[in-house]
Amino acid sequence: MSHYHEKSLTELSRLLHAGDISSVELTDAYLSRIKQHDAVLNSFITVVGDQAMQQAAEADKVLRSGGAGPLTGVPIAHKDIFCTQGIKTSCGSKMLDSFISPYDATVVSRFKQTGAIVLGKTNMDEFAMGSSNETSYYGPVKNPWDIGTVPGGSSGGSAAAVAARLTPAATGTDTGGSIRQPAALCGITGLKPTYGLVSRYGMIAFASSLDQGGPMAQSAEDCALLLSTMAGFDEKDSTSIETSIPDYSIGLENPIEGLRIGLPKEYFDEGLDDNVRQVIQSALDRYRELGAELVDIALPNSGLSVPVYYVVAPAECSANLSRFDGVRYGYRCDEPRDLFDLYTRSRGEGFGAEVKRRIMVGTYALSAGYYDAYYLKAQQLRHLISDDFKRAFEQVDVIMGPASPEPAFKLGEKAEDPISMYLSDIYTIAVNLAGVPGMSVPVGFADNKPVGLQIIGNYFDESRLLNVAHKYQQSTDWHRQIPEDFN
Repeated sequence: MSHYHEKSLTELSRLLHAGDISSVELTDAYLSRIKQHDAVLNSFITVVGDQAMQQAAEADKVLRSGGAGPLTGVPIAHKDIFCTQGIKTSCGSKMLDSFISPYDATVVSRFKQTGAIVLGKTNMDEFAMGSSNETSYYGPVKNPWDIGTVPGGSSGGSAAAVAARLTPAATGTDTGGSIRQPAALCGITGLKPTYGLVSRYGMIAFASSLDQGGPMAQSAEDCALLLSTMAGFDEKDSTSIETSIPDYSIGLENPIEGLRIGLPKEYFDEGLDDNVRQVIQSALDRYRELGAELVDIALPNSGLSVPVYYVVAPAECSANLSRFDGVRYGYRCDEPRDLFDLYTRSRGEGFGAEVKRRIMVGTYALSAGYYDAYYLKAQQLRHLISDDFKRAFEQVDVIMGPASPEPAFKLGEKAEDPISMYLSDIYTIAVNLAGVPGMSVPVGFADNKPVGLQIIGNYFDESRLLNVAHKYQQSTDWHRQIPEDFN
């Protein structure tokens, strides 16, 4: 059995360019691993083996001709929230179980242009609503480190697939922590870019002012390679920002002596698991050894982030999901009596419990008489949360803390307690509300389960985040650990 799966995306790219392996060989090896292991993990909704092998054969021609880019011939997977032409795009929902997208999301087409191979579409919480990957119509994803626990969500399928080395890398989306929290729980590296850096065109919307696509892979070095392809202005996306995109791989080796790391006291309060706290502390000690300076800071309004998020996100989801009405595409109920019956039964039967919960909360918050009291007030508080970050970045270069308050919890443990589930994102949500970039990096284990360090940067400071993460990963091997059953 080949050992390609032990290599990072960057290493595989070098092997392909050196002619040491072919894309056909590599793609076949990963498809075999998916076939061997995914029945246990349930990390993929759709696998497109024949198409992947055809793409790999084409990539090999390009590699031989000498016109290949860094991702040519490298297999990846897409979260099933990105539209893929001719391939089912379900968003983890019964509502879109039969939907074949007629076009590619911008992120998907950018990877296509680089010659990357698509292995398939990864499982996710329904319409990206969840922190545990248990709300998917296709069943929960299992965490490869302990299959009795959750992988985190909503990008849990991507995180589990990368952690188990069923794909070298995957795309994810992050609305309130949905790249960083599963990356932390599965022991991989995941980056949520600055809002507007990665196009949202063709990425099925949950909360339009919060959603952002990003890379998930073994290492910061891999994420830099992926982000260089994903980032950039897109005229098809009205929230896309025109800004110059650097080659994120270039600054990875910059020294970090003198780096000022802010430690918000709010991220180290009594809600943090003690074992996680110890692991985070030892990672911070390593940064001090690497020449960084630790600075105590405050983000006084971060305690408001969960209530603010759970007004803003459901309000936007109720508006976005109104398009799924059984008329144009998606699930339609059988034999509706009239138009009202068509709407109510199609939506009632097509959406799962968590999605319905959020639509109802959001519709209530936007309704006449409540809009000012809830949605408007939440948007005002959101400005205060953003101002906290602006003030903090006047004192420090990056902010660090835990990505999740605890390691992976048991499947079903929080399924009946939405509030407890919502608090899983307590350290990640403020980053989305402010629109700043954040990433999670594996830094050790608590109770034999991975722990992620969250690194938060100033707007468009992804190069620095990747550099700070990379320097840590050069001196540790947590990102190289593979779960025993998938080695």
